[in-house]
Formats: sequence, structure tokens, C-alpha cells
Amino acid sequence: MALTAANPIDKVRALENKAVLSEADGTEELPVYNTKVKPADLILFTTQLSVMLDSGVVLSDALDAIAEQAEQSTFKTILMEIAESVKRGENFSEALGKYPRAFNSMFISMVKASEASGKMAEMLSVLSDYLNFEAETRKRIKGALTYPLIMTLMAVAATGSLMFFVLPRFMKIYEAKGAALPKITQILVSFSKILGNLKIMTGLITAAVAIAAVLYFWLRTPTGRRTIDLLKIRIPILGAMFIDTVVTRSMRIMATMINTGVNLLEAVKVIQGSCDNFYFQQLWAQTDKKIRDGYQLSESITISRGGHLIAPGVIQMIRAGEKSGKLGQVCDKISIFYEKKLQASIKSVITLIEPLMIIILGSIIGTIAIALLLPVFKISSVIAH
Repeated sequence: MALTAANPIDKVRALENKAVLSEADGTEELPVYNTKVKPADLILFTTQLSVMLDSGVVLSDALDAIAEQAEQSTFKTILMEIAESVKRGENFSEALGKYPRAFNSMFISMVKASEASGKMAEMLSVLSDYLNFEAETRKRIKGALTYPLIMTLMAVAATGSLMFFVLPRFMKIYEAKGAALPKITQILVSFSKILGNLKIMTGLITAAVAIAAVLYFWLRTPTGRRTIDLLKIRIPILGAMFIDTVVTRSMRIMATMINTGVNLLEAVKVIQGSCDNFYFQQLWAQTDKKIRDGYQLSESITISRGGHLIAPGVIQMIRAGEKSGKLGQVCDKISIFYEKKLQASIKSVITLIEPLMIIILGSIIGTIAIALLLPVFKISSVIAH
């Protein structure tokens, strides 16, 4: 059942009145336009809208119905406001653009392109699949890190107990007998004294906070961003995974947009907007310029020095697609291949995480255990003297 036009307006006005009252009370509420949306809510919204549009439901009615079904939250308010904007004659992409933290540039760009091609339902379906893929990837990585994190916390707790409760007892016995602790144990004792010194720890924490603050503001500068973006694509193993992720997304967008009748330049523009890495953005910006100069897509990528970001084999496949007139189908196959490759890479990394963490933590705990056990082995001879 669709919402009436007055209902969402009243709710929006009520929210505005609430904001005014809270401001009068001296409290501030986060503006709706500056609110992030849960990935699960965004996926559900995109999927529902795609299905409803594919079934022939008018966009404004579909938005009303989804907003009515949504749980009471900021996202519900956002959907009602978007529905009202569409009813006033605004384009859907323009209405979405008012909420940049809820809908990223890729989402808005793809919706804008679908408005031009008239195939919004199909584009939203692709967006839904991609958002699901990203969410599943994050879920797998978090799941893989849960076990090592628990192990780390347990190791820290066990190590702390040994260092602050067990070790001091042995120190007193050795000091009373005038005996020297083993060298490795002395190092551990020195480290525990540093941790137990409030003045030193305060200084270290203050320095760490200061460094973190400087890094935070530096990373927000163009130089800092470029540095991090370079590390993302150059770091071993993880860099290849990041590149595969961007290439998968780019080729899927390219395939969808070309197959739905969007021109190549518009597709490249959307892909550029979907990349959050400076070097990929630079690549697609240069590729766009070369295409406007009359070069083919494959030639433009090659000239733009895309070989270190996009594999030569992919460029060759794109060239073959251009010659055969099946660029959209070829890009779709490339995206499927890279998605499978990315899943295999993630699986391999996840498989390596647990044994790697066990080795690292085992080494740390083993060293500490040896440092604590050596005095135990010698305690009888120390007491005898």
C-alpha cells in the first residue's frame, strides 16, 4: 500500500521541529544528509527498488512503499525525503546526491547513467549484486580475524598475569639470595618495569596520541592520500587483492552500462567516480581524455600507463571485444573471472591468517614462558645457597 503524499511530509516536518527544539535545549542532532547508512539497509533498499521497478511500479510509488516498510530510523526519513523530491520533479540521482554519506559517488553515478538509458531496474540489480559481494567479502575477512583476535587477547591476559604477578615473586627470592636472574629474564623484568612506570607510560601514550593525530591530519592531505593509495596497490598479496577488487568493479560497471545502451565516455566517467584510489582515478581520467582524442578504449588504457594496474591480458581481451563489437559481453566475462580470482585470493589469505597468528603469538608467549621458567629450573640451587 503506497503512502499518501501528506504522511511523509508531516513526518519530515516533525523531524525538523524536533531538531529546532533540541537546538533550543542546547543539544544538537546529526543532520540527516550527513548520516551514514548500514550496508544491510542499503542492500535491502537497492534490491527492493530493483524488483519493484522491474515489476512496473512507478519510482515514486516504489520509494513510498519501501519507506513505509522501513524500520523507524534515519534511513526511513531519508527515503521519505527522496520520495518527496522525486514527486516534485527532481531526478532520482539528484535526490540521492543530497545524501553523499548514505549513497556514494558510484551509486549515484550508476543511477544517473541508468536514467539516461532507461534501464534503472537492471542497473540497480547489478548494484545490489555488487553491494552483496562487498558485504560478503567484509564478513569473511572479519570472521577470519575473529579467532586470531581472541587468541591475541588471551595471550595478552596470560602474559600480563605472568609478568605482573608471577615474575615479581621470583625476583624477590633471587634478590634475597643475591643471585642474578638469567639474561632473558632480566630483559623481561626491565620491560615489565617500563610498563609499570606511570610516568614513562604516560609519556609514551601522549607521544603515541600526538603521532596518531599528526598522521590523521596528514592522511587527509593530497600527499597523504596519494601515499596510502600507493601502498594499497604496492603492498604484497593485499595489493593484488585490492587491484582485483577495483578491476572487478570497473569491468562490471563497464559491462552493465554498455549492455544497457550507455555510451563509452559516460561509462568511463562512472568508473572513475567509483574508484576511491588516486592512481585508478588518474588512470581513468587519462583514459577518458584519450578516448575523446579518438583512441579506442584498449589503446587509451595502454597509453595511460594502465599496464601496472590492469593486466595486459585484460587489455587484450578488451581489444578483442572492441574488434568483435561485443565489448559489453567481454567486460562481463572479465568481471566474472576477476571475481572468482578475488574470492580465491581472499580464501588463501584467510587460510594463512590463522597459522601465521599462531606462529607469531606462539613465539611471543614461548619466549616469555622460557624467561619465566628458567628461574624456576634454577630456584632449587639458588635456595640451597
